[in-house]
Order: sequence, then C-alpha cells, then structure tokens
Amino acid sequence: MLRVLIASSFLLAFSAPSLAQAPARSIESETGRIAVETFAEGLEHPWGATYLPDGVLLVTERPGRLRLVSTDGAVSDPIGGVPDVVAGGQGGLLDVALDPDFANNRTVYLSYSEERPGGAATSVGRGRLDDDGSALSNFEVIFRQQPAVSGRNHYGSRLVFAPDGKLFVTLGERFKMRQAQDVNNHLGTIVRINPDGSVPDDNPFVGKDGADEIWSYGHRNVQSAAIHPETGVLWTAEMGPRGGDELNIPQAGRNHGWPVVSWGRHYSGERIPDPSTRPDFAGSIHSWTPVISPSGMTFYTGDMFADWRGDLLIGGLSAEGIVRVRIDGEQVAGEEVLALGRRIRDVVQAPDGAVMALTDEPAGRILRLSPATSQ
Repeated sequence: MLRVLIASSFLLAFSAPSLAQAPARSIESETGRIAVETFAEGLEHPWGATYLPDGVLLVTERPGRLRLVSTDGAVSDPIGGVPDVVAGGQGGLLDVALDPDFANNRTVYLSYSEERPGGAATSVGRGRLDDDGSALSNFEVIFRQQPAVSGRNHYGSRLVFAPDGKLFVTLGERFKMRQAQDVNNHLGTIVRINPDGSVPDDNPFVGKDGADEIWSYGHRNVQSAAIHPETGVLWTAEMGPRGGDELNIPQAGRNHGWPVVSWGRHYSGERIPDPSTRPDFAGSIHSWTPVISPSGMTFYTGDMFADWRGDLLIGGLSAEGIVRVRIDGEQVAGEEVLALGRRIRDVVQAPDGAVMALTDEPAGRILRLSPATSQ
C-alpha cells in the first residue's frame, strides 16, 4: 500500500498534459529524414537534463528550478530543496548529474552560480531525491570555484562522472581571461574531485596551493563534456571568442592555451596568436570558425540511429541545431548541422535511442528526434 501511495503522489506532481502526440515536422540529414516533435514545453531556459532509471527526465531551468518530465512529456511542479542561485546573464541553475550508485542512494548533483563575497562563482552540491520525487533533502555544497568575481558570464559548467567514479566539473574563466593561465585559482579550469568533493590523490597538481582539484587549465568557457563510451576518456567542446570554438580531450596537468592562443580573435577584432605558434600547449582536435557555440553534448550509442553510433552530438547555440560530429579514433572524420532553428542548450540520448534536445529560450521545449517514417 505504501508503494502505491508513493507512486500516486509522484504522478500528481506532474501538472502539464502529455505532449508526446504534438505534431511532428521533419528535417533532412545525411542519413535520412528526421522527425522532430515537441516532447515537452513550458520550461524556462532549460539547461541540463539526465534520465532517471525509470525513464523520467530530471531537468534544470536556469532561473533556479529543477523539474521532472514524465515519459509522456508531462512537466512536474518544481522540486524542493534546490539551492539559491544567482540567476542573471549566463548564471543560474546549470547542470545536473546522477551519482553512479543512484539506484541505491538516490543522490543528485547540481552545478549552479552562487553569490558570495566578492561576486559569484560556480558551485557544485548534492542531495538525495526523495522517493516521491518532490524534493532534494540534505543538500550540501561539495565544491566552490575560487575566487568569486564580478560579472555574469562564463560559469561553465558540465558535470560528468568518469568510469572510475571521479567527477569532472568544467569551469569558465568568468571573463577574467588572464586568470585562466594561473593554476592558483579555478578560473578557466576543469577540476576532478571525488563524489564527496575531496581531492583524488592522483590529480596532477596535488600539493600546489589552490590547485589540488585542477585537472587541466587554460580554458575559456566549457559548456560541453562527455565520456567516450569505449575509452572512458573525457572529451569537451569549448566556446571561443570571435571564431575558434574547440573540440578537446583535456589532458591531466596540461595548459590548453587560452587566452595566449586561440583559433579566433578577441571581440574587439584584435588578433590572437594561433595555437600552432605554441606547441608547448595542448592542442585541440577540431575547431569551428564561424562558431557553433557548443553546449551540452553526448556520444550516441543507441540503435534508433544506427548510422550515428559513436558520433558526438553537440548542442549548438549560435548554430541553432545539433552538430553531429563523426569520430574516427581521436580525429574528426566529418560533421553536419541538424538544423532545428532554435538555440540548443543540451542533448541527451533517451532510453529508446531517440535524441532529446533542450531549447534555450524563455518558453523552452524538449524536442524529440527520431527517424521519420514514410507516409
């Protein structure tokens, strides 16, 4: 009886009607036509999403709300227990990830912009999702980017668990460009921590003041991160300035060059030396000029789009679609833009192999992509 009551309260939390039957349109791709339908709507600037084991989506909204989206597209009331965020500019409630042992501990991780003395910075915390899905309990902050600074841009941030259970957090340089070259702070870095926020013993800068958590540095604003499904290695996509978005495999202890080098230019038009002039820096795998403004990404591993298996699917903000990148080892073999006409903030693979895309807009949607069937 208790299980029935919990399930009933969980279902009552969903307030929006099913949208799975919304009319679909189709777009062309190199591998055939793709049906695009609105799976869910009524989300304000949705930012990150992840699937729970039962197929329900857990979705963040940048203004500071966390919601569940049921398997038929119904959107829940806001989940309680979410931390206060600085919602402005590029800041707010950002990414969401499940603990690798979520099935047993129901632990959810959130990244968000947090107000602190001196300004704001990216923080990461975790809490337990109640059995009825209505609230996070015992939320605790496990990592705080240092220092907090003024401004509303370049917070990062994606949360990705590696196969060994370590958590990668991507951090922007908060538009304090030169600080990305200083490993005595977290600006423009990727950090690697244990699930409780402690520092792994094998991090490259352990023992260096202010740098214990740092994995790599010299980054600009990394909003895309995914673990390669075969190698278990972290891949990221990074926003450049005027040109020069990058696809990277961040390497332990390496300097990735920003702002000393870039494939783009400063917004003023001032030239920046190309990365090839500094072979001592870690190089990128691929770059984009004009930019695509990469946001959330995933490696596709499903069966619904068999020709895409192993490809990277990257949400494009300025590209207004999904950038499908064909990967051959550690090289890019080709790419295409799946034009959706909307800024795409995150891309996730559904349990059935469909591709779900979060649109970055005040009346945000979750779009579902599947192969179009002939009429």
